Amino acid sequence: MSMSNRIVSVDILRGFTIVAMILVNNPGSWSHVYAPLLHAEWHGMTPTDLIFPFFLFIVGISIYFAYKNKPNSKSTYKKIIIRSLKLFGLGFFLSWFLPYYPFFRDLEVVRIPGVLQRIGVVFLVTAILYKNCNWKTLLWIGVIILIGYWILLGFVPLPDGTMPTFDRAANNWAMYIDLNILGEHMWKDDYDPEGLASTFPAIVTCISGVLIGKMLDGLKKLKKLVLIGIILLVCGYMFSVWVPLNKAIWSSSFVLVTSGWATLILSLIYYFTDIKKIKTGSVFKYAGMNAITIFFLSGFIAKTFYLLKIKEKSIHYWLYSTLYNHDFLSDKLSSLLYALTVIAFYIILSFFMFKKKIFIKV
Repeated sequence: MSMSNRIVSVDILRGFTIVAMILVNNPGSWSHVYAPLLHAEWHGMTPTDLIFPFFLFIVGISIYFAYKNKPNSKSTYKKIIIRSLKLFGLGFFLSWFLPYYPFFRDLEVVRIPGVLQRIGVVFLVTAILYKNCNWKTLLWIGVIILIGYWILLGFVPLPDGTMPTFDRAANNWAMYIDLNILGEHMWKDDYDPEGLASTFPAIVTCISGVLIGKMLDGLKKLKKLVLIGIILLVCGYMFSVWVPLNKAIWSSSFVLVTSGWATLILSLIYYFTDIKKIKTGSVFKYAGMNAITIFFLSGFIAKTFYLLKIKEKSIHYWLYSTLYNHDFLSDKLSSLLYALTVIAFYIILSFFMFKKKIFIKV
């Protein structure tokens, strides 16, 4: 999309999502975090669990507008593949690098999945599907994946004959696949929230963004968008009776509910910014226009601050304990203030990049 034709609400929601990602990833102390800023331990959903699916949803919208007029040519597919590899490479680099000698971890234990890696894979598959399928086919692909994933996790026996479960256990298919293929290259010993099996329903989250993007293109009645959001929520919450809401395994009900909330929140922002032309949310718009760059920098700097030390304390801990941890503040409030300072830094940086017309495309 050209600058003049951009849908402001999409940039604002993208920026808000990135800022929220940085907020929940950078508390002063992981031991003192307000509950809404933490992921659900397993089943269930907190506001934090909405953040990543919102971003994949927005990736889908961006795919629609970026490639709707692009030909099905080698050049187009080459660009899609290169961008996917860049995203995956940036994510893998964050897992691999060390801010001190020898500067890289042993490849035998480096985590392979990750947030940027999942964005890269989901972008690749969704963009190719979009270039080769009409909206009805995309819808059916999404439905089939969600139903198939539900059947796999709920009804297909594992190789040893045990029946599957949605719980955090050895007979959870998503966990079983990750453990047997990824081994030590996971976030936890028994599962990875950006694992292999759960990437398939994550693709459906992105497909839902493509379909909403199609609705946004020349949208005349916002009521239709709101109605779609409500239908997704109702279907998702009803489905959660049989398939628990779960971000860790990206359950089918989780896809429907998070896509529903994303659609409704986007509708609200769209009403104020794109219909009423009320200039609000620009602080998030700036971050949204350099989203991947800002997110990558936040991960790189945070990891450096955790691993480099000042007087035998990590830079992160030294900053937090020196500037924020005081007797007159509660531990959770101190931790939150640290996180708010971090996002303030990146908002200012994104504003500076916007003013200087620095837009880094990954």
